[in-house]
Amino acid sequence: MTLTNWAGNVVFTPERYVRASSVQQVQELVAGARRVRVLGSGHSFSEVAATDGLLLSLEDLPLSVDVDTATSSARVTASARFAHVMPALHAAGLALHNTGSLPHISVAGAAATGTHGSGTGNPCLAAGVIGIELIGPDGELRTLDTGDQDFHGSVIAMGLAGVVTALTLKAQPTFDVRQYVYDDLPLDALIADFDEIMGSAYSVSAFTHWRRPVIDMLWRKQLASAPEPSASYFGASLADSPRHPIVGMPTENATQQLGVPGPWHERLPHFRFEFTPSRGDEVQSEYLLPVEQAGAALAAVHAVSAQFADALQVAEIRTIAGDDLWLSPCYGRTTVALHFTWVDDMTKVTPALAALEGALSDFDARPHWGKVFGLGRDRVRALYPRLADFEDLVHRTDPAGKFTNEFTSRYLDLRN
Repeated sequence: MTLTNWAGNVVFTPERYVRASSVQQVQELVAGARRVRVLGSGHSFSEVAATDGLLLSLEDLPLSVDVDTATSSARVTASARFAHVMPALHAAGLALHNTGSLPHISVAGAAATGTHGSGTGNPCLAAGVIGIELIGPDGELRTLDTGDQDFHGSVIAMGLAGVVTALTLKAQPTFDVRQYVYDDLPLDALIADFDEIMGSAYSVSAFTHWRRPVIDMLWRKQLASAPEPSASYFGASLADSPRHPIVGMPTENATQQLGVPGPWHERLPHFRFEFTPSRGDEVQSEYLLPVEQAGAALAAVHAVSAQFADALQVAEIRTIAGDDLWLSPCYGRTTVALHFTWVDDMTKVTPALAALEGALSDFDARPHWGKVFGLGRDRVRALYPRLADFEDLVHRTDPAGKFTNEFTSRYLDLRN
């Protein structure tokens, strides 16, 4: 059987593909397999899930979102997507600290690859994980929590620490958000006042097509209790109608704007669950840098933008708080994320990536594990200070390399 990811840019043929329906079945399959990878919702653009061995889907596991208001937490099975988890938490008076752009993605898959959301004070989605249930190469189920020595290497692990069957997420009291969009923020203003602009709301995203020295749209998701915004902001104008990140796409696909208050889970994502999340015919890349390098990096990208703009659908700039997860692109530092949604044509994307990565070569730009990038092995390894610790963890817990694949072995020193 030949399979693809959601975007269709990754094509591979596993030896066997199984949609497991119980944890016991997963244990038996893992124990008997030569090589195992797990497919979440398929929204990664890299080959992180590809395998020539057993490919497991956990989408058919019994769905459970067990909210515990006494501990402000929720145990969610690996079949859960954020669209399942968020309303259940809100109904119980709770919220996640952050969400990704899409409510369609699986919680376990988002954690495994370091998906992050936005907000200078908000760490990545995986930082909300306080417990993991996972199956090792021998088929045994074990549980890790924040006090275990392997915990911080096992949350963002690209499936190399085992097959995750459930996660426990910490929560906080629910809150309401109002979303406003500003048009045409001068790029010079963002560079000069980056910290103030990107920290001006609970979550801020800056969208640009890199065809003008302008941020086409600034999306500010502020707490409902925050003051009403002004009609202009650093030279940008408050939008008078809804916007979509990609010009020409239906605005009803995007979450409610124009300052209409609503619960966090209906405002923090960019897209509504009931609509197709985006075009589908696309490839994505993302680079995450220390926030202190933001202004210089944006200027460097702008300087080469003519070399990649024709391959670009839209780009997004976000900030994320640091965390202590070993393979996190935000490990140990407040981060600026430079995200690029390309056309679905690698003959255009490959030279665009070369120009972009050349412009970022003087910066500490970590690639997102679930996106497309061209950085070589040595460069990637130099950007992750806890890589050796992670490799030691994998060597101990999976000595035969059952959970590896070509992608992970390209960058990590693993047995396979």
